Amino acid sequence: MDPINLYEYEALAQARLTSMAYDYYASGAHDEITLRENHAAYDRIALRYRVLRDISQRSTATTVLGHQLSMPVLVAPTAFHKLAHPDGEVATVRAAGHAGTLMILSTLSTTSIEDVLAAATGPVWFQLYVYKDRGATRALVERAEAAGCSALALTVDAQVWGRRERDVRNRFQLPAGLSVKNLMPAGQEAFPKEAQDSGLAAYVASLFDQTLSWKDVEWLCGLTKLPVLLKGVVHPEDARQAADYGAAGVIVSNHGGRQLDTAPATITALPDIVDAVAGRVEVLIDGGIRRGTDVVKALAYGARAVAVGRPVLWGLAADGQSGVERVLDILRFEVDLAMGLCGCADVTEIGRDLLG
Repeated sequence: MDPINLYEYEALAQARLTSMAYDYYASGAHDEITLRENHAAYDRIALRYRVLRDISQRSTATTVLGHQLSMPVLVAPTAFHKLAHPDGEVATVRAAGHAGTLMILSTLSTTSIEDVLAAATGPVWFQLYVYKDRGATRALVERAEAAGCSALALTVDAQVWGRRERDVRNRFQLPAGLSVKNLMPAGQEAFPKEAQDSGLAAYVASLFDQTLSWKDVEWLCGLTKLPVLLKGVVHPEDARQAADYGAAGVIVSNHGGRQLDTAPATITALPDIVDAVAGRVEVLIDGGIRRGTDVVKALAYGARAVAVGRPVLWGLAADGQSGVERVLDILRFEVDLAMGLCGCADVTEIGRDLLG
């Protein structure tokens, strides 16, 4: 029987992936408290549905930074898609286009920006890490813009790498033939060979710039014509500053529970951030979204849309592009169903009055 929900896709993916690849995708930092809490926090939120409303014609369509999307669900940036399937990020971007939504491509992609954008039929944003080599960072921005990316998502919570103990135990490395394709021109595509535990952690420690600060947000906004979002915000004061420094949006994210363990679940942090920015920038959220009801809850708190990461990888591992398409189709169906059951015919009707 084909999987009928995202949890079943994870089980199927686990059976097909190597243990090192599955652990890399699935793991969180330290005791994985935040990893578990990201979804558990959704389960504690009740939906106080409305009745006797005409829901015969429903629409899940929305806009995000001006993009017309079929649903308020984006593909979050995740690294190394070719660990899951030989077609890697190309399969993922094709599935996102087929679903009428957008993909955020990771700096740590196993396919080049140019090859991903050549396969894209929908909008693509580029997720950016800032390297000590600012020339390499500038080149990434210029390549993303030239290739056709329509926004940049600057990750601001990962200049120091969280300790992911499954990766340490497995001494995580990319298999032969895979590399960080986007950093090949700078000679920074490979993990250090002398790494004693996680090769990725060693890569980050040697290359990512720990001096990243608010002045670099100004630098990036001045470097590109593309809108810049800050990804990794959980504190309302940081969200306010993001708006002050010229960001077009914030992505409420704790890096999937992979950085600071015991950080708050993103859905817990979301309402204060929405209130703090007061409509000045768009607010997105990722982390722990597994059901259509989760999406409705995030929108009710004021998120413009959600982004999903691991479920996309489970679909990719299960059946390549078709698997990702099916994962996104399941989420669209569940969002539509949850909206109908809540008495909402359009995403604009989803508000905090639904939260019990």
